Amino acid sequence: MSSHPAELTSRIEAARSAVLAQTGLLHREFGRAESRWKSDGTRVTAVDIAISENIFQALRSSFAGDQMFSEELPESGPVPVTSRFGWVLDPIDGTNNFALGIPHCAISLALIEDGEPVYGVVYDLSRRVLMHGGPGFGMHDGERRARVCAEEPGPETLIGIHSPSDKALMPAAEAVLSKFKIRGLGSATLHLAYVAAGLFGGAVDFNLRIWDLAAAIPLCRAAGGEVIFLNCEPLPMRVFDLKMKPIIYVAGPPKTARLLAGLASAR
Repeated sequence: MSSHPAELTSRIEAARSAVLAQTGLLHREFGRAESRWKSDGTRVTAVDIAISENIFQALRSSFAGDQMFSEELPESGPVPVTSRFGWVLDPIDGTNNFALGIPHCAISLALIEDGEPVYGVVYDLSRRVLMHGGPGFGMHDGERRARVCAEEPGPETLIGIHSPSDKALMPAAEAVLSKFKIRGLGSATLHLAYVAAGLFGGAVDFNLRIWDLAAAIPLCRAAGGEVIFLNCEPLPMRVFDLKMKPIIYVAGPPKTARLLAGLASAR
């Protein structure tokens, strides 16, 4: 019998069902969907919009009082977080990859309570695996219970990283590159989720928004990892703003995360 409150478990079950219901559409349109460029320089497809609408419709049918926040909402001003429970969705994290037929992309849905991500559901198209979990619930990589990498950080450790768009931050990126092996998948959600699954030893990014991370943060924390924000404190989320400033963060097992924080702070 679950020791978790029913208001949480009911939402978690609904979240998994809502995401899984969209995986057929994701696979069917993979590499085929037409795309356009938004004003912020990011790509969007009709599939992003459809998944966002479908997931929120499913959640609203049971949780009408919860707030729904998506990267693909119509552009508007900042929205205060006022409800106890809410949802942060990136319908396709890695839309560039999805549109071009590169399989590293994911549906990313976070349940937040009082602005803090408490459970994440991430569908990894490339592996056809549903990752889900949160503190107190454990981290599930498909059918496998997962933990962050137990190995000591070293030159063979794989770190997920994207090149900073602000070239003034290149010394920080180069400091990380000089110490570790690097992987750049084109999906920030998967970088952090792979840390939680023990596939990557850590992750660093300089260009993120909260919807890129919200679902994977509770995965990482549930798996024994640490997430460190270097230029802001975006959590608990008080306002959802599509024009928010980029987040710089590192993550990994605690020792690795702190090592990465020192490197990524280099200027």
